[in-house]
Amino acid sequence: MKFVTCTLEAHGKAILDIFNEQIRTSAGLYDYEERTPESMVAWFKAKETKGYPVIGVVDEAGMLMGFASYGMFRDRPANKYTVEHSVYIHQDHRGKGLGLALMERLIEAARAQDLHVMVAGIDAGNTVSIAMHEKLGFVYAGTIRECAFKFGRWLDLVFYQLTLQTPKHPLEG
Repeated sequence: MKFVTCTLEAHGKAILDIFNEQIRTSAGLYDYEERTPESMVAWFKAKETKGYPVIGVVDEAGMLMGFASYGMFRDRPANKYTVEHSVYIHQDHRGKGLGLALMERLIEAARAQDLHVMVAGIDAGNTVSIAMHEKLGFVYAGTIRECAFKFGRWLDLVFYQLTLQTPKHPLEG
């Protein structure tokens, strides 16, 4: 396995496939409709514009097994040191520790960008993701109950956060 920086050209289709499998089969994404190839152009552009990483893990043949990224948490200037992240693993590669390995690299990237807080919004039923975040030092930060309706039931969203010891000298403005 090898870690890579994902690009639209090399990994956009594989990321789209992972997103859409999650939309169809899980509460990992609170979407009803599958995403389109065109949506990936905007998704990658938003990451590139803000300098946010998209870290992937590929197998020996170069096939994407999973990815992790972060983006803006609340579009307010004072939230500039906080990001919300996500990590997704292809259905054929779950349970191999790839999510943990990707998250370790994503945390390193956040520290390198002098961010202060990483936020995970996780469906309350996703005990595997919750356990992984707790293993990485994330702490429970709250629940929004019945905030989504999918698969004929109400879903609760739990938040976990990791506070980094960066930046050394935060600035307003």
